[in-house]
Amino acid sequence: MPSIQIEHRTDAVNDYGTPTTTWRPFASVRAERIDQTTEEFMRSFGASDEEAVVFRIRHLDGISNADRVLWRGEAFNITQVTPIGRRKGLDLRCTRLTE
Repeated sequence: MPSIQIEHRTDAVNDYGTPTTTWRPFASVRAERIDQTTEEFMRSFGASDEEAVVFRIRHLDGISNADRVLWRGEAFNITQVTPIGRRKGLDLRCTRLTE
């Protein structure tokens, strides 16, 4: 079973007054990869691929769509958090845009 890291988004202002986004570690958990797909979409700048992965993890409080997952050195945005049972687990649907 692979291990993934969940990160929370932190917004701050740098020394020049410019807003910046940083990511801080929230949890490192074991996860089961349930599904992995790639779809092609036509966008204003042309065709792009969207890779979607669904991970199943034990239940953790505090995970939302504003977070992201690190898996195999790649960052994936969490687009959907689906609870399993009564606090038994979570399915995290994540996407990564590739060009």
